[in-house]
Parts: sequence; C-alpha cells; structure tokens
Amino acid sequence: MIFLQLLLAHILTDFVFQTSKWVKQKQKKKSKSVFLYIHAFLAGFFSYLILRDWDQILIPIFISLTHFLIDLWKLNQKKDNLTYFLLDQLFHIIIITIAYLYLISGFNIIVPNLIALLDSYMFLAIIIAYLLVIFPVGFIIGKATEKWHDEILKNTKESLSLKAAGRYIGIFERILVLTLILTDNFSAIGFLIAAKSILRFADKNEASARKQTEYVLIGTLMSFSITIIIGLLVRHIAF
Repeated sequence: MIFLQLLLAHILTDFVFQTSKWVKQKQKKKSKSVFLYIHAFLAGFFSYLILRDWDQILIPIFISLTHFLIDLWKLNQKKDNLTYFLLDQLFHIIIITIAYLYLISGFNIIVPNLIALLDSYMFLAIIIAYLLVIFPVGFIIGKATEKWHDEILKNTKESLSLKAAGRYIGIFERILVLTLILTDNFSAIGFLIAAKSILRFADKNEASARKQTEYVLIGTLMSFSITIIIGLLVRHIAF
C-alpha cells in the first residue's frame, strides 16, 4: 500500500499536475525556472498528503530534493528523447523504492529475497525465456528470412518499412505470446494471429506486394512457433 501511495504521488506530480507550459519553461530556463522548484515541492507535498504519516517529514523532503536533482539532470541533457525520459522515470522509481523500504524497515530483507529469487527454478526459467524471445529469437528469424528480404529489396527502391519497425513489432508480439502462454491464456493467441493476418501491402506491383506479404507471414509464423515452443517448455519444466 505504501509503495502504491508513493507511486500515485509521483504520477500526480509528473503527469497530472505538470502542464506543457511548465515543461517548456523548465527546458528553457533549467535551474532558473520557478516551475522546477514548484514541481519538486509538489512531489514531496503529494507524498506527504497521500501517506498521511505526519511524523515522517523526512520522506517528503527526501522525495522533493531527489526529484529536483533528477529533473535538473534530465534538463541539462542535450536531447529530450525516449531514453532520457525512461531513465528519468527509472530514477524516480528507485527513489520511491528507497523511501518505501525505509518506511517499512525493509532494507535488511533485500539481499535474502534476491538470493531466494536467484535460487528459484521457476524465476530463472521465466527470465531466461523472456531474454530468449527478446534477443536470440529475433536474430535467428532475421538470419532465416534474410534471403527473402534481400530478394524483395532488389525489386523495391523504397524502404520496406520504418527503420527497425519489424524488429520491435516482433519483440512485442513474442513478449505477448509468451506472457499469454505462461498465464494459461492460449485462446488469446488466436486473436494476435488474426490481427496480424489483416496486414496488407498497397503496391502497384502485385507480385512485389505478394512477396512482401509472404515474407511477413513467414517471419510471423516462425516468431509465433518458436515462442510457443519456448513457452510450453517453460511450463513443462518450471510449473
């Protein structure tokens, strides 16, 4: 409950009560922006208000100060892209976790719990399965379909898709399929296959369009098949 309360305070601070006007002025003036200080104050204020533990004044101060430093670090980066946004949010979550552990006096249980996870057969099997479908499986499919990819490129002057779009689509679909298998939701996989099957290519050259469709379907079926096999193996071994 405490962790969720702190997380709610963070969401209210960063996404609900922070306007685009605040963000633009913070990016422009950085440490001289008054909104940066107001924003940092709100992070601690909402934490204090939602926790309602009036004796724990150090927690909102800690959250306000660290929120200010993290945001200032992000504002001083050359680019405001997805990477820095995710890092910014990760740092905030780490701070929330530290505050949570302090409030529940839970620092002494971190190491034993981590050791227990590393000794858990099921946990290791699931982590390995996700790492396999995210990284090696994509490489295997890329190599297996490389000749068809090159064949289509010879007959097409323009790029087949957005840069690396196919790679990320494949990663997300394999994560979804594996999750559905591990949570015993096999029927939902059919909806994913049906959604992928509506993919069409608009091209004046019908032969080229057909080749592109076949290329995508081959990659999709390989992706689904390998992921399903990995998921079933994990269920058989670890569950």
